Amino acid sequence: MFNLIGVMLVYFYLPPEGKGLNMLISQVAIFGAFNLMAIITASGRLIDAFYDPFIGRKSDTTKNKRGRRIPFMLYSIIPSVFFCILIFFPPLYAVSAVNAVWLIVVLSLFFVATTTYIIPYNALLPELATTNKQRVRLSSYQQAGFVIGIVISSFTNNLADLFQHALHLSARTVAVQYAVIIMAIIAGILMLVPVLAINEKDYSHSVPSTMPLMKALKESLKNRNFIYFLIAYFSYFMSLNLITNGLMYDVTVLANLPESYGFRFMGFMVLLSLCFYPLVNFIVRKTGEKKLMIIAFFILALAFTGVSSVGRLPIDPMVQLFILLAIAAFPAAALGILPNAILADIVDDDVKQTGDSKEGTYFAVNYFAAKLGQTFGIALFAALTIYGKDPGHDLGLRLTGICGFVLCLMAGIAFTGFKEKKRP
Repeated sequence: MFNLIGVMLVYFYLPPEGKGLNMLISQVAIFGAFNLMAIITASGRLIDAFYDPFIGRKSDTTKNKRGRRIPFMLYSIIPSVFFCILIFFPPLYAVSAVNAVWLIVVLSLFFVATTTYIIPYNALLPELATTNKQRVRLSSYQQAGFVIGIVISSFTNNLADLFQHALHLSARTVAVQYAVIIMAIIAGILMLVPVLAINEKDYSHSVPSTMPLMKALKESLKNRNFIYFLIAYFSYFMSLNLITNGLMYDVTVLANLPESYGFRFMGFMVLLSLCFYPLVNFIVRKTGEKKLMIIAFFILALAFTGVSSVGRLPIDPMVQLFILLAIAAFPAAALGILPNAILADIVDDDVKQTGDSKEGTYFAVNYFAAKLGQTFGIALFAALTIYGKDPGHDLGLRLTGICGFVLCLMAGIAFTGFKEKKRP
């Protein structure tokens, strides 16, 4: 569902010309730099972001007989699916301020619902996996699930094609909505799997935390390693959202290919990155997490530089996109696997030093940083569309490559300050 929003939200409300979708949000520039979509997406994320520490701390301190994490995950599934679907059912199918208000409300509710699931879910990691090797392995499996979710979500337009032809739908909007409903329901079913399959009490033996929320937050933010981690994570998620939001535009506008090719490109990168998972696990045992993270950031920065030239070089644009995605595959694997494992180590060290089990608080603050990155990434992309998002007028799309390069470079430099713990 996260990637469904990332791939389809801006494309659905601010579609390129000639794609059979109506413009639903005004594209008028505000203060000369931002458009309404940028402000809407930022507002939805920021409203939710302040909820993160609350749910993280609530998860740390609960004494529910089923555990500290699973009950929160269970009750958040239906609201997550419901509000995900509502995002793509605006009140009016034309440019309107009503759609803007609607989008702020349902986006905020969607993010609050999914936050209630994802923070307890991630807080299980340091509890289920007790050694660094186990954490890297479990984080690898987590990331494999996440990137498979990216592939499935990038199939949305293909699924809409199937509905449009099979049901003889004249309106592209309706076909997309049918596809979104199917995607969201599948996501909800999959979210139910860990809730039913994991007996938290069998694996987690942590004592509920008693530290007040504000003190727990202050304690976590005193951790210098955690601060360096957050800065890098924020920059990375900003750049990642430039990729997800820009994919359909890069395919249809810069490369002048059909929408259905989005699934092929995303599937290619994900499958290739999955092939790199064993290599990442092998290298990290030899070099440690820090060096591999920095290298991954710099390689991803290199991949971003090629976006600006898609369709302008004496090379087939489709081939060029495949090359850029191939370059991005290894860093995508490394940056998907390592952060959760690194954070689990940071949390584990803190718990050993302080004796307070505040895993949820750490993951909430981390998720807050990720959301800020996602918020500013979506807002930056939406703002750049002011400078061109259509065939023959595409400067804004090409600027995303430069912005992504700078962000990845900043993330790599920031992570040089991280002090890695020596391991036997």
